[in-house]
Amino acid sequence: MKNHLLALDQGTSSTRSIVFHADGHIVSMAQREFRQIYPQPGWVEHDPRELWETQLATAREAIASAGLRAADIASIGITNQRETTLVWNRRTGEPIYNAIVWQDRRAEPTCAALRDRGLEPLFRARTGLILDAYFSGTKLKWILDHVAGAREAARSGELAFGTVDSWLIWQLTGGADESTRAQAVLATDVTNASRTLMLDVHRNAWDDELLGLLDVPREMLPAVHPSSHVYGHSRPELLGAALPIGGVAGDQQSALFGQACFRAGLAKNTYGTGCFMLMHTGETFLSSTNGLITTSAAQTGPIGAATDSRIGTSPAHAAPRWGPEFALEGSVFIGGAVVQWLRDGLRAIRGSGEVQQLAESVPDSGGVLFVPAFTGLGAPYWNAQARGAIVGLTRGSTVAHIARAALESIAFQSAALLQAMSRDTVAAGGAAVAELRVDGGACVNDLLMQFQADLLGLPVVRPKVIETTALGAAYLAGLSCGLYRGLPELSAQWQVERTFYPTMSRERAATLMHEWEHAVRQTTAP
Repeated sequence: MKNHLLALDQGTSSTRSIVFHADGHIVSMAQREFRQIYPQPGWVEHDPRELWETQLATAREAIASAGLRAADIASIGITNQRETTLVWNRRTGEPIYNAIVWQDRRAEPTCAALRDRGLEPLFRARTGLILDAYFSGTKLKWILDHVAGAREAARSGELAFGTVDSWLIWQLTGGADESTRAQAVLATDVTNASRTLMLDVHRNAWDDELLGLLDVPREMLPAVHPSSHVYGHSRPELLGAALPIGGVAGDQQSALFGQACFRAGLAKNTYGTGCFMLMHTGETFLSSTNGLITTSAAQTGPIGAATDSRIGTSPAHAAPRWGPEFALEGSVFIGGAVVQWLRDGLRAIRGSGEVQQLAESVPDSGGVLFVPAFTGLGAPYWNAQARGAIVGLTRGSTVAHIARAALESIAFQSAALLQAMSRDTVAAGGAAVAELRVDGGACVNDLLMQFQADLLGLPVVRPKVIETTALGAAYLAGLSCGLYRGLPELSAQWQVERTFYPTMSRERAATLMHEWEHAVRQTTAP
């Protein structure tokens, strides 16, 4: 049996492709950055062509670096920046506008108008989400409202909408080439669909009432499938063989899956451009009263069951699991991006890797607090008008204190999320989170992880493989092609690299959190 999987990881600031062995270890990796486009304050865009070109280039590079041929790959998994919204012409394959990135705030007036009509409870009950410009549906409405002729073309079936996963599936299976366009697949998985404000997450189906409120034609929407499912095959000329696309999940649900958080009560935090904390709640749709959202967790079809005859047959022990599963989620808009700002904006460091050494050159932040609300504040605050602030500066403050405060801001924001999550679960009769599993680029920073454990008063657990976003997509792909027998096998593969235990007194941690909340209030003061 083929024992390698290719994960395509299309992130916010860079595109990566990783080849995994079936045992979960990384064989090779390729990565390329792409342009960030800022047309005006609060707007963030990507060039859809760059997303595809960098993804294809890194996939070819990763396979070659692994010393493999495409024919050695069992399946492809896709994970992606969520909520980023694309619209393209079905006939030409050309985007009608740049991709509007999840960080973009231009749709806030639409959200405010819907809130003013008293519609937020309806959206929340059906989708688990709040009405915020973060999510795809209002971004899509903006494109249809502002690109000449777009809505009419959408109604006539000429346009396709998708999040980044759908765009990659379309390109892999057919793309804009006239000879292959007819076989292009327009599809998404339930996790990405659940971030659009248009999916009824209780039924895993598009909701006509919500579509009507957003004035989005159903004709342009992708088909919704389980996260572990054979979506189609890549064109053989792209990678050297027709490979099944067997797993798709939005990056944070993919990381939850890659962290083996398959059951209620297990939680992870991903430290990337933003920070994203998810706790699995099983089949329970838990509505937050503390500023969090409810989202769909990655969901499998019949485990090991092929949905395409070219892949194989289902093992006799496979059991269906296609049905709603949920997670509580809190999203921090600016996490690791604050380090990029230290490098590119403040020019305090030359490379992101220097930040820990600079921060460790002082014993603490010297009373400096940095609230990086560059694009507003996400959960649990949800304040689009907030802007970044550095408070507590004195004549003795140095760039090292600011660097340490910047790092600590990531932990403060994440601690606020977990506290909100614990209040929700305890109120619902569940148990508080016992440990936090961590991943993402910034989790390699020991100073940050220790401070995180200190603030939380909980063990912070870093796995041996921290590329769990890509690993989750690979696992989902491996399940659909029968490479894995089921979730227990994947749980057994998850291994701890280091656990950070809290050393700070709870009184000191509470004082620091109180000071942080005071600083947050200053970002929104008139």
